[in-house]
Amino acid sequence: MLGVAKTATADEIKKAYRKLAIQYHPDKNPGNKEAEEKFKEAAEAYDVLGNEEKRAKYDRFGHAAFDGQAGPDFSQGFGNLNDILNNLFGGGFSAGGFDFGGFSGFGGFGGGSGRTSGGQRVYRGQNIRTHVRMTLEEIASGARKEVGLQRLHTCPDCDGKGTKNSSDIKNCSACGGTGQYKRVVNTFLGQTVQYSTCQQCGGEGKVVTNPCRTCQGSGLVRQKDTVTIQVPAGVVGGMELSVRGEGHAAKNHGVNGDLLVIIDEVESKDFKREDNNLIYNKVISITDAVLGCEITVPCFSGPYKVKIEPGTQSGTAIRVRGKGLPSLNGYGTGDLYVRILVWIPKKVSREEKEILEKLGESDSFKTTGKEKDNESFFDKLKSIFE
Repeated sequence: MLGVAKTATADEIKKAYRKLAIQYHPDKNPGNKEAEEKFKEAAEAYDVLGNEEKRAKYDRFGHAAFDGQAGPDFSQGFGNLNDILNNLFGGGFSAGGFDFGGFSGFGGFGGGSGRTSGGQRVYRGQNIRTHVRMTLEEIASGARKEVGLQRLHTCPDCDGKGTKNSSDIKNCSACGGTGQYKRVVNTFLGQTVQYSTCQQCGGEGKVVTNPCRTCQGSGLVRQKDTVTIQVPAGVVGGMELSVRGEGHAAKNHGVNGDLLVIIDEVESKDFKREDNNLIYNKVISITDAVLGCEITVPCFSGPYKVKIEPGTQSGTAIRVRGKGLPSLNGYGTGDLYVRILVWIPKKVSREEKEILEKLGESDSFKTTGKEKDNESFFDKLKSIFE
């Protein structure tokens, strides 16, 4: 089941078990019986292969070494995946972008439950995912945003118990209050005892005989809320921010889920964004390009003056340091690149035409041999970034 060679080391066995535990743990696959069975088989295999004495017996006698012996006990649930990984590797553990350190009840996957060391089930509310629109101006400085949502709260009439009277909570008759079904099965390691969640009580071990009318026995009610969040400066479109504890409430006063905020970046009419750098197009006249001038460009910190040198070519990019967007982590700020575009008039007067024709005869206005000095904007911009 673990997919390791007979000569696998203890570390290789741990890594194989870790991979399968993350993939098939029931808290990550709620209601998936196939995943539940695979998790049990992986746990049984690790119970043998992860123990030197048991592994030696298995290498000598095969499945027969464990016939009639019970495998891992799942009568109190499957355990918290965070605890499983901590036992294997120590401390917090992260995989696949999810942080397992410090979570209760496998909270990283939004909803579900686990059990404390005393066997009491701890529930975790589901996460809520929403979108927030941000302009570049807001991204430059950060912004407070109000998010409207509907989320579950603890029922005020029954205090989350599902019924007003504690005497109306009875042991489940189907499982005898254990929340589990017990069965003996044959696996590749021999005969083992396996447990599955009771379908009648959902693993609670308890049933409500007189449910609360407000929440229909769920212990939770849905309400409209407005949550104010502080979006930090430097975020990027598509980024997901997590706000702890602002998701759905959990039954039995468990741990609230999180609010997951996805950033939608609004396209700017003035700037084009490249990472933390900004590109701004500025159109100037032929005379300003030839003679030079001073222009004013918009910046998030206020208007900024830029000097245009005489003879500036169309497509030239002028770098203004520190006038871009801040880094999300607060380390440095991008730059502003002002791209100069020279305006060529489509129509001129007869007098202007005569002047231009006369200028065209001057060596200063002849292009022969000078084309190599007029790099394209993209080549210049590329060299600037490099």
